Amino acid sequence: MQPTPQPTQPAAYSPTDRTVPTRAAEKASYDREVVHSILDDGYVCHLGFVRDGAPVVLPTLYARAGERLYLHGSTGSRPLRMTGRTDPGLPVCVTVTHVDGLVLARSAFHHSINYRSVVVHGTAHQVTDPEEKRLALDALVDQVVPGRSADSRRADRKELAATAVIALDLAEVSAKLRTGGVNDDPEDLALPHWAGVIPVTRTYGAPVPSENLRPGTKTPGYLSAL
Repeated sequence: MQPTPQPTQPAAYSPTDRTVPTRAAEKASYDREVVHSILDDGYVCHLGFVRDGAPVVLPTLYARAGERLYLHGSTGSRPLRMTGRTDPGLPVCVTVTHVDGLVLARSAFHHSINYRSVVVHGTAHQVTDPEEKRLALDALVDQVVPGRSADSRRADRKELAATAVIALDLAEVSAKLRTGGVNDDPEDLALPHWAGVIPVTRTYGAPVPSENLRPGTKTPGYLSAL
């Protein structure tokens, strides 16, 4: 079923033992809007879980819908099979990271990166409600290219049966960010080495039409907006 709307959510998530970093705690944020903005700016996450006593980390697509993350997979994939048979679900850790800049200091020790990241801990469950599953798949498509789900054929019954979605509620969450410039030691400022920040941005090229595209099909405006 769809999650119950919660219009009066607090402005921040509550820190827990797992969401308070042991290093550089001043870079942590539990602000709900900050967490949402980082999640909304990406579409690839890393899903971590334990299988047969060993850690496993897999890259996969995700989408945020309110206070819930949806993760995409095949019905034959390990985490999807495990969420289907594990009661009361599969303990997971999901991470999302964006690199915004390379910070080059005069000393090798103080080299760093500017970044935004989110870590989510919780128990994932397989989505079995048909309507929620359709909405989740639409959200996954739109997370990658906003507006695309309305401009493509929705999954049919066979495709739905071959596709699995797991859901993870945003409850135990933290963000961590690094911004700004170089933090060299005072005694290194006179060294003759270049120092500064190299910005890193995500860009898209011009859309390349399929060779068998129907004649007269124009490039959609939502692609131009990318």
